[in-house]
Amino acid sequence: MYNLRRLAVLRELKYRGTLAAVASAMSYSPSAVSQQLTLLESEVGARLLEREGRGVRLTPQAEILVARTEKALRELERAEAEIAASLREVSGTIRVAAFQTAMLALMPVALTWLRENHPRTRVEASQAEPHTSLPGLLTRDFDLVIDETFPGHAPPARASEFEHYLLCEDAMRLATPAPVVSLADLAERPWVMEPAGTPARAWATAVCHAAGFEPDVAYVSADMLVHARLVEQGHAVAFLPDMLWFDRAPGVILDGSASHTRTVLATVRAGAGEHPLIQTFLTAIRHAIGELPARTG
Repeated sequence: MYNLRRLAVLRELKYRGTLAAVASAMSYSPSAVSQQLTLLESEVGARLLEREGRGVRLTPQAEILVARTEKALRELERAEAEIAASLREVSGTIRVAAFQTAMLALMPVALTWLRENHPRTRVEASQAEPHTSLPGLLTRDFDLVIDETFPGHAPPARASEFEHYLLCEDAMRLATPAPVVSLADLAERPWVMEPAGTPARAWATAVCHAAGFEPDVAYVSADMLVHARLVEQGHAVAFLPDMLWFDRAPGVILDGSASHTRTVLATVRAGAGEHPLIQTFLTAIRHAIGELPARTG
């Protein structure tokens, strides 16, 4: 039988790309990683790595092993969930990544609920956008990711690797310093948007295109508080999420129609969704969502 720890090293190499990155993630030295892979090749009786430029790539035989390792790890995750469910009290550490407004509006309330109801749970939370945090699920840097999708700009489905839980729909409202009649009236105004290549930027640009113009993106930031400040001071217009106003009244004019929304999801690895820690954290986040103020523009 192949050594599971060595198979896990091979799997890490597939997702992290270099021996140095694997060593850092698994607290090995690079030479120890290389040794583990050499021993695995001896066990398998086939070459698993080939030189490619300055790096390496997995052989077809290695890809077979990684695919089977994924299935084995999912079964072990299900076993871990079943054992945790058999215990009386929820306890342990869950590593979470969340985008900025979820980190601001939801995480503190969820942490308070957990402290009061499940004091033996520990949350390690990182602010990260979905395009960087979702790969972290596969490398097991995170156990749960709070991510967002936009109409027409959802990421490719990876049903075999992820499980998704719908948390809420969050309105994305046109935000302006002064009232406007329609989106098309803003064709000549400067915009603030998220960086190019992000789903939020692609969605916002597509909405402007549908209104008949190319937006003049003068300001770029992944920080929604920066977006709001630029609009408040009259320097830009933007699309801002309702979740941003969790603790204050908007200082901008918001479109009251709420005709655009983003979907807020919790995503976990396939097989992990029934773990009590995951389910308890989902309950905490849903409690936090229930505490958000109603917004009608």
